[in-house]
Amino acid sequence: MVLRMIFLKKLAKEYEKIKDRIEEKLKEFENNRNLKKEEKFIELCFCILVANNRLEKTKDVWEKIGKKFLTISKKELKEALKSYGLRFYNKRAEYIIQARNFIDEIDKNIEKCNREWFVKNIKGIGYKEASHFLRNMGYKNFAILDRHVIRFLIKNKIIEKQKPLTKKNYLEIEEKLKEIAKRLSTIVKKEINLAELDLLIFYLQTGRICEK
Repeated sequence: MVLRMIFLKKLAKEYEKIKDRIEEKLKEFENNRNLKKEEKFIELCFCILVANNRLEKTKDVWEKIGKKFLTISKKELKEALKSYGLRFYNKRAEYIIQARNFIDEIDKNIEKCNREWFVKNIKGIGYKEASHFLRNMGYKNFAILDRHVIRFLIKNKIIEKQKPLTKKNYLEIEEKLKEIAKRLSTIVKKEINLAELDLLIFYLQTGRICEK
């Protein structure tokens, strides 16, 4: 992978503009590690819901349901998600109810930063969703390959086109992002992690800092 200096310098310039906002957001995510295990489960529910749904819409629905994720029946959850207009409400409700049986294990594997466990054991959670969740729990070295990141990489000729995100492809693209972060670090003279790079790319693609 050849990274053009003009590309890296542009990234560095944009990073310098918003680095304080990025650091503030990452501290907010780190504080989620102090949540109770039930509250961490509710955070996981967001990452299950947001797959193939718009972030803003999902956040609104997620906030409306809130603590009910802990007690609501599958039927009630399906009806709620449907009434709020969230896509794939049947499957999402099913995944959340099943995940509720793993609240203790979820908490333990957050502490272990065990992405593979989430992918293998929680339905509705793939590498993107597991990376998203662990980033929201304050971990900084996983790539969240959402549509914003993929489009950015294609636009800047880091990858040729979007491939199906198999484990192999996901990890290969994640390595490319690690290389960008490493090269960017040398320019800004500060170690840049994948969580910082993700927030920077999201900002470049949308004009705002990712809220969730």
